[in-house]
Amino acid sequence: MSIAETLIPARPAPKLDRPPLNRSAVLGYGAQAIWLLLGLALLYMIVTGWDPEKFAKYGPRYLDGIRVTATLVLVSVVCGAILSLPIAFARMSRNPVLNGIAYGYVYIFRGTPLLAQLYLLYYGVGSFRVELESVGLWWFFREAWYCGFLSLTLNTAAYQAEILRGAIESVPRGQREGAKSLGIPDSVAFRKIILPQALIVALRPYGNEIILMIKGSAVVSVVTVLDIMGQTRYAFSRTFDYQTYLWAAIFYLLIVETLRHVWAYLERRLTRHLRR
Repeated sequence: MSIAETLIPARPAPKLDRPPLNRSAVLGYGAQAIWLLLGLALLYMIVTGWDPEKFAKYGPRYLDGIRVTATLVLVSVVCGAILSLPIAFARMSRNPVLNGIAYGYVYIFRGTPLLAQLYLLYYGVGSFRVELESVGLWWFFREAWYCGFLSLTLNTAAYQAEILRGAIESVPRGQREGAKSLGIPDSVAFRKIILPQALIVALRPYGNEIILMIKGSAVVSVVTVLDIMGQTRYAFSRTFDYQTYLWAAIFYLLIVETLRHVWAYLERRLTRHLRR
């Protein structure tokens, strides 16, 4: 048995070999520099072109537009979530009729533009005024807000149905088999075992869908709904100042960023038991 009488002297850490700048790295740094310059130029235009009189005059209209946008998106997302439940179950059904109807609904509303759907509801359905008055539905389709609400609800229901269906089918089959082996009824197993796991999987896609709804809700301004974009169009028609659209973009960005951070907090909170 040998014993070391002297310690090996400490040696410096090996030098990290930094790869030389290649073409891709130069292009990446160049793109970042361009975006930085554009951001600084945008900030400079906002500061130099600031008009407190215009902001004091049209600021309350922007606030009212934010209220309309938030209300429209919130109600549409909630109603779309309720409507997506039977659609998702029909998509998972083995009945070919139910599955075909649900598939057709999802295919149409996900495959056509939201603006076209809005036009069909506002101008297309609205052209049947006599028939709608006879059944007592003209009060709904004559209002632009209701048409925008219905188009957003039908559109997001198709997306939410696919999100929910994919999340439910992503739960391992062993969860269902384990519940059956314990004698748990299917309804109880679905409500207390399958659905909670599926909602965790669907949490982030749901957040993305809400963000897309906030940005997509701007299309309702073309049918005279005074949301953020509608109030922006009104302000621009009176001032012809391009900064009215710049402020609209800033308001949308603030709303989306606020929702993104709130949703990230909820996701961390609800999935804290999954972190190691």
